Amino acid sequence: MDKGAKLTRIAKQIAACVECKVGKSGLAVPGEGNPDAAVVFLGEAPGKTEAATGRPFVGRSGKLLRSHIREAGFIEEEVYITSPVKYLPDRGTPTKKDIRHGREHLMEQLRVIQPKYVVLMGATAVYAMLEKTLPIMKVHGKVIKESGLTFLIMLHPAAVLRFPKYAPLMRADFALLAGLVK
Repeated sequence: MDKGAKLTRIAKQIAACVECKVGKSGLAVPGEGNPDAAVVFLGEAPGKTEAATGRPFVGRSGKLLRSHIREAGFIEEEVYITSPVKYLPDRGTPTKKDIRHGREHLMEQLRVIQPKYVVLMGATAVYAMLEKTLPIMKVHGKVIKESGLTFLIMLHPAAVLRFPKYAPLMRADFALLAGLVK
């Protein structure tokens, strides 16, 4: 079975997963992109636009993320974009239980993709992969190698939308990523 077929199988498991849907709504948003991606971008959970379309990062934050991906010299179709939580949480922010459960599906996806870098955008992504809480403003731009994966911590695009003064930090983190990948 090729990587694309394996990711499709995982997406079907997510769509059928009862636990994933508890306290959440909308369509499953398993992720999208290249099954052979060198870079996986990991967010938090789908927003309303994502839950309506089944696609990750297509709302305001997604437009900002995707523009930064292109500006950094990446091709959108060559990266993979997902979140640890695969459905829209009804209460806004996913719980740690939601994140831990979603991590199971996410780890299956990462085992298939085998990226060189996993970009952790924000505290939820950091918690999902590193199982700890870190001060994102202090650790963004940091590269961490753990469990056979290489992570780059970055601000979540929603933080930059809320606080435009952080835009230069996000640009710098994308420049760092571009340098690492090349």
